[in-house]
Amino acid sequence: MNCLASINLFDYEKLATEHLSQMALDYYNSGAGDEITLRDNRAAFERVKLRPHVLVDVSVRNLTTKVLGQSLQLPLLIAPMAFQCLAHPEGELATASAASKAGAGMVLSTMATKSMEEVATVCHKTKSPAPQWFQLYIHKDRGITRALVEKACATGYKALCLTVDAPVLGRRERDKRNQFTLPSGLELANLVSISELNIPIQQGESGLFTYFVEQLDPTLTWRDLDWLQSLSSLPLVVKGILRGDDAARAVEYGAKAIIVSNHGGRQLDGAIASLDALEDVVNAVDNQAEVMVDGGIRRGVDILKALALGAKAVLIGRPILWGLAVGGEAGVAHVIEILRDELDIAMALSGCTSVDQIDPSLIVEGKEEWGSGGWGVGG
Repeated sequence: MNCLASINLFDYEKLATEHLSQMALDYYNSGAGDEITLRDNRAAFERVKLRPHVLVDVSVRNLTTKVLGQSLQLPLLIAPMAFQCLAHPEGELATASAASKAGAGMVLSTMATKSMEEVATVCHKTKSPAPQWFQLYIHKDRGITRALVEKACATGYKALCLTVDAPVLGRRERDKRNQFTLPSGLELANLVSISELNIPIQQGESGLFTYFVEQLDPTLTWRDLDWLQSLSSLPLVVKGILRGDDAARAVEYGAKAIIVSNHGGRQLDGAIASLDALEDVVNAVDNQAEVMVDGGIRRGVDILKALALGAKAVLIGRPILWGLAVGGEAGVAHVIEILRDELDIAMALSGCTSVDQIDPSLIVEGKEEWGSGGWGVGG
């Protein structure tokens, strides 16, 4: 497949349907319930309007930034996504290699189908490896979590990213209908070496849902952040916050960064779009931690909008999987390249020569002005 035939991420989404099984396609693309939040994540970016500067010398532009003091060639990280070998045999290895070569960060899922050691080795082969973080779900058996943290430290991961919006799994009806499980030959690579855990086959139910019920800890509270941070010196990133008060509390408990996220619309259907929650979180954190956002980003101009609303960087999810399905590492690399090029053009047309010049002045003031698709009074 010639990846260059795709000129935007929506092209990749269409092509991916030809490369994925129905079970994999539904797992990657589905949201919870009626998928209201899933759709609204995208609509939120379309509601935001820009007020660009003109007559600025934009002949030279710089997309680099730092997150937690770690250098990125563009303000983008790959979101933690499970089971990437459903899309391509190389799975997380292909994604990590493409991201590292492009200077984008990557957050590896606890439920990856390639091990953190394999992924780290791939990234370390690049001349200037971008930062790798490890995403955690807290298991009922805390020994499993401890072992994962110790392994992440030993293999050179630069931060721990705790997902906090999944005490139970959202009701994902497509997965339930498909009785989702991993095909033979795929496994939870980070867990089988520790505890032989894997996604069960569950008659009439999603195996992932059953796994969450049986293995993950729904009793997790703020106090457990102290315990988690006692296991290592890695900075803590908290992912899945949609409220300013929760963000402020996360900072009180030691979080160095917040990812504003509704889990790609896969948890609480009807939850606020991530972009709509961003400003509240940024204000509540008040520069005491860095803030990022994921959910619904499909264009480089979406990245510019997120940065203008206060995000330090964004995380990209499903489009990476589409690129992986279509072209493996080359597909992921091309998805990142498209976003980079679109962001570069959007910056030039907004009068910004570096990402630190992207600020709230670019956003049309007043949410009521963002269009009829949002708060109801736009023309």
